[in-house]
Amino acid sequence: MTKSDLIIDGKSFAARLLETVSVEAFEFRDQHGHAPGLAVILVGQDAASQVYVSTKMKKAEAAGIKSYPYFLESTSSEEEILSLICKLNSDPLVHGILVQLPLPPEIDERLITTAIDPAKDVDGFHPVNVGMLSQGHPKLVPCTPLGCLLLLKDRLGDLAGKKAVIVGRSNIVGKPMASLLLNENCTVTIVHSRSRNLRYECSKADILVVAVGRPRFISSNYIKPGAVVIDVGINRIDDDSGKQLVGDVDYASALSVAGAITPVPGGVGPMTVVCLMKNTLIAAKSLAAAIDN
Repeated sequence: MTKSDLIIDGKSFAARLLETVSVEAFEFRDQHGHAPGLAVILVGQDAASQVYVSTKMKKAEAAGIKSYPYFLESTSSEEEILSLICKLNSDPLVHGILVQLPLPPEIDERLITTAIDPAKDVDGFHPVNVGMLSQGHPKLVPCTPLGCLLLLKDRLGDLAGKKAVIVGRSNIVGKPMASLLLNENCTVTIVHSRSRNLRYECSKADILVVAVGRPRFISSNYIKPGAVVIDVGINRIDDDSGKQLVGDVDYASALSVAGAITPVPGGVGPMTVVCLMKNTLIAAKSLAAAIDN
């Protein structure tokens, strides 16, 4: 097996998935007279958030999804944001609502995200959707873990019985990833900053998902030979070779041990945005079916 065979090409997979979503989105439009709709709310002028929102709107257009961008001043109050969300919750042309995070520090993120109708919560952060996922009945799933799962199933097929270790316990990646893998009948362990014997735990994993936000934190001696490694991290560093993006896994080191690995960039990142489009389509179909019934 060559090194290229070991690389899980998230960019290529995402392109194929986007094409599938696009076909179904245009079928939805033909059937219902309007495209699936995604509202994106950006509060403030954060440069990185502006780039992310622009990327999401471009992908929405490519997927046949109508985007509704809302750019609010950084001085906007919680009441103004909540009022907009209330309006979008009742808008029949909007099927997905996304509030770009982070919000300004004086805004309560939990209050804002829980105001979104769970049926339109395409980020999968609402407590209702979190609960449905943890109970094994997922509706709308956080986009990054969903993308990771799709890549794993594409590479491995049936995941039942695999030992999966997740490095990181965030609400955005670690915890929903654990629920998804449990639903696939994996044996799941979550490790984090206070875990003991971290290296030992990781070295027993058939599937290792790393999401800690620490550049090149996981090296080859953490990885079981032949394990599939999913690197969720995106870290901007400046070293001897200049400024670059690296993951939470020491890619060069891990490549000598892993059975398959996602690169950074080009691995999980492209999947996240396309899974947002997939969730918008799921929400649109679900809401339309509710109206029809």
